[in-house]
Amino acid sequence: VGRRFPATMARGPKKHLKRLNAPKHWMLDKLGGTYAPRPNPGPHKLRASIPLIVLLRNRLKYALNGRETKLILLQRLVQVDGKIRTDNKFPAGYMDVVSIAKTNEHFRLLYDVKGRFQMHRITPEEAKFKLLQVRRQQVGAGGIPYMGTHDGRTIRNPNPISRFTIPSSTTSKL
Repeated sequence: VGRRFPATMARGPKKHLKRLNAPKHWMLDKLGGTYAPRPNPGPHKLRASIPLIVLLRNRLKYALNGRETKLILLQRLVQVDGKIRTDNKFPAGYMDVVSIAKTNEHFRLLYDVKGRFQMHRITPEEAKFKLLQVRRQQVGAGGIPYMGTHDGRTIRNPNPISRFTIPSSTTSKL
């Protein structure tokens, strides 16, 4: 009996990520296992983000393994951009502010000169705002202008007096 569909047809989105196919800026070792944590869908793309489990375990060294990382997150101690995140595969990306409540530490994710993510320590005053890169500007329904940012936010400006004209790929403070 012949098959109706080819055997290689994919069913839904990919759920796994091999360690060697993980982005190089995560700096995972080759021999640390077969798989790497695949980021869940979120505000940043897979190649432009890093999962919280990699941040807490491999970069900040707050946990020795994935189980300890999950326990830290489920205690609701970690905030990304001011919101508590309990998902260990949440994609943190460029310009995100990661705050850890118990140690009172705040970090902004930036790129170093080689294109790898670097946890830049910031003050609590700096952690109150986020820097956004404007990707596009358009005029929506009713002539209301809006802009799209690098992390998927859409910011509308319904005030007719102050129409913003920000050139694309500019960094703005929110």
